[in-house]
Amino acid sequence: MKLLDRYVLRNFIEPFLLCFMGFLAIWLIFDLSDNGSDFLQAKASARTIARYYVTQLPQIVMISLPVGLLLALLFCLSRMSRFNEIISMLTAGRSMVRVLLPLMVVGLLLSAALLALNFELAPRAEAVREVAIEQISHQRKPGEVEAIKGYLFRDRMNERTWYVQKFRPDSMQFEGVHITQQDGAGRITRKWYAGAAIYDPRTKIWTLNKGIAVDFNEAGDVAKIDNFEDNYRRISDWTETPSRIKSARADARHMTVPELRAYLANNSDFPAVQLAPYRTYEQHRLALPMQCLVVVFLAGPLAIVFSRRGVVGGVAAAMVLYAAFLLTTYFFLALGKGARIDPVIAAWSPNALFFVIGLILLYFRGSNREVRLWKK
Repeated sequence: MKLLDRYVLRNFIEPFLLCFMGFLAIWLIFDLSDNGSDFLQAKASARTIARYYVTQLPQIVMISLPVGLLLALLFCLSRMSRFNEIISMLTAGRSMVRVLLPLMVVGLLLSAALLALNFELAPRAEAVREVAIEQISHQRKPGEVEAIKGYLFRDRMNERTWYVQKFRPDSMQFEGVHITQQDGAGRITRKWYAGAAIYDPRTKIWTLNKGIAVDFNEAGDVAKIDNFEDNYRRISDWTETPSRIKSARADARHMTVPELRAYLANNSDFPAVQLAPYRTYEQHRLALPMQCLVVVFLAGPLAIVFSRRGVVGGVAAAMVLYAAFLLTTYFFLALGKGARIDPVIAAWSPNALFFVIGLILLYFRGSNREVRLWKK
């Protein structure tokens, strides 16, 4: 690494760490103010509270890191501009792109780090937040969750409808099962009523306990009754799995990338409108971390100024652009979830748009032209 790169990074790292850690501290204070009374009422131990905040850390890092990067870039580069250090580098024959190169590398590395977090850890943290608070408030053991009651699942590929009276999200057993089989014309051909349905993932066999199976003829009349109230029935040709059945209630906002891909693979027969949120969030999980790289191209040219009065304008313009970037990101996300636009376009268009804006700003600054977002 050359001396110039080390100098630019040394000026950047300290304000970046201060901004990033500051945002984490602010989030911790606000979260404690919201949930502190619940922790005290439940008499939660310090270890339990610490475990909760460790699980939430990936999610808040996703929020804090781009903002901390933006503020650190504005402070670092505007400070170097005020002391004419940027001008000295340019006078020495370095281009604007070469001066900002180490910061671009930092933005790329931070984007890669956020991509790793947003692949599984950050979505899982958001999913367990309410569950963790509920567990602490009701003094439940870690991992103990409330059972789901009155659950309905429709398997369109096999024309089967499942109604489950009760099950736990982490269990392979359903209680109070009512399963209806239909043919291609929509006529009911068979029904199963069982006290429990248990799935063996090793053999991929369903076991129905204490129930009956009723066959129907084409007229809809009962043709045969198979009573196994004192016994059980094993069924090996059903393709449904507990994870697929439970996925019908899954919220795309809280699902990891592998979970989203599994959901889309298992429920490919669902209507496109119903799958749109899951396809959009799959792409959004991959596109969102790229904000760090885009921020470097937005903030870098605007933070470098050659006059003192231009510092405030450059900082304000960068903040406005970043706010517009966030608004555009979530606006396109809403369009993708509503199946108004393609999921890939919904997730990646804001990044592409503002990256191009950053390149234009960099071109203007590199050619020593005044960068203004408005006229005086």
